[in-house]
Amino acid sequence: MNGLLIFDKPSGLTSHDVVSLVRRASGERSVGHLGTLDPMATGVLPLLLGKWTRLAQFFNAADKQYTGTIRFGFATDTYDSEGQPAGEAQPLRASLEELRALSARFHGTIDQVPPVFSAKKIGGVPAHKLARQGKEVAVKPARITIHNFELTGLEGDTSSFAMHVSSGGYVRSVAHELGQLAGCGAHLSSLRRTQAGVFTLADTVTREQLIEAANAGTVQELMRHPRSVLPEMPAVTADEGSQTKLRNGMAVNLPEFSDAPLVRIFSGSKELLGIGKRVAGTLIQPHVNIA
Repeated sequence: MNGLLIFDKPSGLTSHDVVSLVRRASGERSVGHLGTLDPMATGVLPLLLGKWTRLAQFFNAADKQYTGTIRFGFATDTYDSEGQPAGEAQPLRASLEELRALSARFHGTIDQVPPVFSAKKIGGVPAHKLARQGKEVAVKPARITIHNFELTGLEGDTSSFAMHVSSGGYVRSVAHELGQLAGCGAHLSSLRRTQAGVFTLADTVTREQLIEAANAGTVQELMRHPRSVLPEMPAVTADEGSQTKLRNGMAVNLPEFSDAPLVRIFSGSKELLGIGKRVAGTLIQPHVNIA
């Protein structure tokens, strides 16, 4: 089974748990998620199935959007509510306006240190595994861009927020560092991913819908329409002769192709053959073949 499924991850499941769930429901062993969501987080989690997993490279740079809450008063070792308190609790003395002034430091391009308890790999091993073994973990900073970070309200010691961040950004790190600036510590208390790339919550499938479709044998119908995938690339439809050449790794001329470097190549209205790369003019070489 090939395709892209946009799943609404519930709290309490790891991203790998979702992969296992989709494998069981679809009967397809080759399943991969696009962008880890922590167990406490919910929301948009895209998954590629079957030969479409070869397309994962084209989703790596997708921006993400979130809503959630930050609790002030103490930090945790994981930077979220699932971790252990780090240090004594302290009262929040800053107002919402003062916190907003502090949050302005997180707008734009910054060097962010990911949490020690994260999926970042050190010597091929996820940092969180090393941390849980009590080993010293040195996570290198990563350059990210926070397009928007808005504190939308404050009730007691908890502030709600909305964030739009580039790929690789950790909302937990922002919560932790904002708590340091506020002088009382803080951690991420809830998180919901509302958008990943072009896909929003309106595009998602729930666990209940997936299980119902599995029982009915209609999981394929939950996949995104192939023409809606990677819309930033132009799409062309190859004739039968060109399709045969492309499947054999040969370059073809596709006169309807634009000057974009990569193009989606279809057979008919729905079958995605793969991604082509422009060699020169209208000459297209197969780049990723999923036919």
